[in-house]
Amino acid sequence: MTAFVLVSDTFTGGWVWEETAARLRAAGAEAYPVSLTGTGDRRAEAGPGTGLETHIEELTGLVDGITDDEVVLVGHGYGLYPVVGAADRRAGRVARIVSVDTGPPQGGDAAAGSVPDPEVRELLAARPAAPVPPPAPGAWSRWGSVEGIPAQALARLEREAAPQPAGTLTEPLRLTGAAAALPTTGILCAANGQSIAMVEVAVASGPPQFRMFTEDRFRFFELATGHWPMLSAPGELAEVLLRAAAGEGHRVTAPEDGHEQPSHLLPFLLDLPEGPRERVGRVDLHLPDGEGPRPAIVFVHGGPIATDQRPTPRDSAFFLGYGRYAASMGVVGVTLDHRLHALGDYPRAAQDLAEAVELVRADPRVDGDRIALWFFSTGGPLAADWLAAPPSWLRCVAANYPAMAPLPGWETVESRFRPVDTVGTADGPPVVLTRAGLEHPVFTATVEAFLTAAKERGADVEVVDAPHGHHAFELVDPTDESRAVVERSMRAVLARLGD
Repeated sequence: MTAFVLVSDTFTGGWVWEETAARLRAAGAEAYPVSLTGTGDRRAEAGPGTGLETHIEELTGLVDGITDDEVVLVGHGYGLYPVVGAADRRAGRVARIVSVDTGPPQGGDAAAGSVPDPEVRELLAARPAAPVPPPAPGAWSRWGSVEGIPAQALARLEREAAPQPAGTLTEPLRLTGAAAALPTTGILCAANGQSIAMVEVAVASGPPQFRMFTEDRFRFFELATGHWPMLSAPGELAEVLLRAAAGEGHRVTAPEDGHEQPSHLLPFLLDLPEGPRERVGRVDLHLPDGEGPRPAIVFVHGGPIATDQRPTPRDSAFFLGYGRYAASMGVVGVTLDHRLHALGDYPRAAQDLAEAVELVRADPRVDGDRIALWFFSTGGPLAADWLAAPPSWLRCVAANYPAMAPLPGWETVESRFRPVDTVGTADGPPVVLTRAGLEHPVFTATVEAFLTAAKERGADVEVVDAPHGHHAFELVDPTDESRAVVERSMRAVLARLGD
């Protein structure tokens, strides 16, 4: 018999699993919905020492007391941290880990780094020992989509929410590596921005942690609901949990690009000499030879990216390459690390970009009346504000293989970040859009919608095509075609800058 140990996200307890647990038991399995110290009906038991380690020890003790043949540990949101910790200590007893709408943590990670609400991340940084208050009524979507939750269940979620002990979020996860080979299933909630398609995109072009998802031990399911499937789709969740325990699920395969390294660690396709680079806060300026002032191109990365990702975007070969390339062409190349760490961070990233632009325009070596903004990938939604209300000094908006609207399931991204809605609505700058011919369909759809809207509204858009290029072709496709496309795109932007 299979026993499912069910651990929920922040502010909640075992009660959220009631209906899913009942379905599992009706199917012949055992189910153990868990309320850990300081959560659910055990909220009064929290003390100054309650932390992640407390919860790991409790789960380990629970696993020790289960006599069923197979133990499947299920973690939702924060709940995956103690689940992985307990699995690490009882790897020989755990048959599978199941993550519900949550990325698997690594050793040394603290759950605070994956908190989707930026205000709470700031609160934890300022007051690391203070319990975190639950969201106010109506604000739960800041922690994940509430799509599909019946009104009565949502009211109960708000009513029974308990403060989260700070130590559970700030203590780093300590692992020995014993559970590193355990079978793992990811249950992705499409209405919260998670999907199998997005995993495949991340594996193909993302940081190294995503490549592990191609290992045979990983399987994936996708549910068309929000972040709380145990409340919005308990029957479907129970069915998927049973299938996960049986080893079913979608297998993600490695991209056939011939690269063993993650794409963001590959070299830039142009060999450019290192030139003068100045760092001011989150902004780097790549300076050309000769006297100024010169026009500037601000290169804007996508995300979300992990807070501890190294190298950061501006120190990656990709943006060093673009910054140096701009400088070699006689303009100031600007790169920055904006804080798009979660889907809810687009407003913060937009503010970071606006501040970076003002800093650059104020520099005496920069011609503040000739600025271009160049967006990449999921940085594309940040172009919406600039297309809606373009300043006179913005001479060009460029975008490479961009998302011109939030991707499928990104309902938590504010509606303001939709370039497809703002292009052509104001007398703005021309757009240079570079398309990858072998792009992932979810990106292609947003680009085609953008081009249709631009044509209908009479916007000035030049399209540069890389017919045989993939997403991030400057790294994964270092071909003569790709080099020609990069050069053509740069020339098009420089022409709009009047340089």
